[in-house]
Amino acid sequence: MITEILVTGDEIRTGAVIDSNSAHIAQALEEAGFGVIRHSCVGDDMDMIVCILKEIGNRADVAIVTGGLGPTTDDITAEAAAKAAGIELVLSRSALRAVESYFKARKRPMSPSNKKQAILPRGAEYISNPVGSAPGFLLKIGRCSFFFVPGVPFEMQRMLSDEIMPCIEKIRKSTEEISMVKTISTFGLTESTIGEQLAGLMIEFPGIKLGFRAKFPEIHVKLYIRGKDGKGIHNLMAKASESVIGKLGENVFSVDGGSMEAVVGGLLARKKETLAVAESCTGGLISHWLTNVPGSSGYFLFSGVTYSNEAKTNVLGISSEILTKYGAVHQETVKKMAQGVRRVAGATYGLATSGIAGPDGGTDEKPVGTVCIGLATPHFVKGFRFFFPFNRRSRNKKIFAMKALDLLRRELQPKSTED
Repeated sequence: MITEILVTGDEIRTGAVIDSNSAHIAQALEEAGFGVIRHSCVGDDMDMIVCILKEIGNRADVAIVTGGLGPTTDDITAEAAAKAAGIELVLSRSALRAVESYFKARKRPMSPSNKKQAILPRGAEYISNPVGSAPGFLLKIGRCSFFFVPGVPFEMQRMLSDEIMPCIEKIRKSTEEISMVKTISTFGLTESTIGEQLAGLMIEFPGIKLGFRAKFPEIHVKLYIRGKDGKGIHNLMAKASESVIGKLGENVFSVDGGSMEAVVGGLLARKKETLAVAESCTGGLISHWLTNVPGSSGYFLFSGVTYSNEAKTNVLGISSEILTKYGAVHQETVKKMAQGVRRVAGATYGLATSGIAGPDGGTDEKPVGTVCIGLATPHFVKGFRFFFPFNRRSRNKKIFAMKALDLLRRELQPKSTED
């Protein structure tokens, strides 16, 4: 099933506003197994919009169009859709009631210009907008089912999840086509290395399409398959996934698109163990990620951003002799930090970071990108040193935090009998 995205509006065409809608829609469609073949953008020009709607109508099965459904004179998408379909505009009573209800619920007067938002192409199917004044609508143009939604991102996102995706799924079922997408998340390998290790996968498993997505500092391996044999598709996807995981080994941290922090949290929760974190160079980023996961209060006990040497001494109990001898960025120092935070919180595990995020502060011995990570467990305490060649502070903080969580993940994961 061919799927396209069209964004309208001069503010998007000129770059005055960043087009986040296309990215969100494409990701939602991809995760549901729909391949988007094209993104298009046109300004607020009637002839251009009519022309591209006709083009898409001749080649696609489904299209999502954002923008141009407001009450002002430059909101011309509904009129353009009617012209492309060769029909007239009419007042939709259901859409008008929705617009009126929106303003009534907020105890705001409805401007006469808002009535324009309820004027839709004849025969169009009204789509509810529970968080905005502009109704959406579904209209067939040529061979394509077009879903028109407002350009306001949070309105579009709500309508996409609640109304449009279920409707598109019904359209796909009518074609008897089955699509699957598998996301295998990795950390620690470059995209080129992963590509080399998975070379030949599509030959080994005909019907599987292989893709990669870099989401710093992660690399996601995407597997796609479409067809009408449900059992065969599931079996082929399972075999291809198993092959990918086998080739990439411990660098795979999730097989369902889950984040590193969610994976670590899940391991801690299942083992009924707890964690405390002492952060210096990462500035609380690890703790922020961990506490973004629902249910993290069940295993995450304490966070300390012990940025200064005084904080390391006063909060974590690190002796001044250790700091004088080794400095803040050293394996011995982070070992003491991890032990200290574990002791202070009474946690099963203590995790600590100290490094040089840059862009300044590096030396020949400890260049920018150097990080030391400490891990304290009930059985041992270890200190690690790594170097990442990034000059951007934000990137270094992210990869430092991810590396720390990855070390903990590897410790928490069950060891195979072959280890």
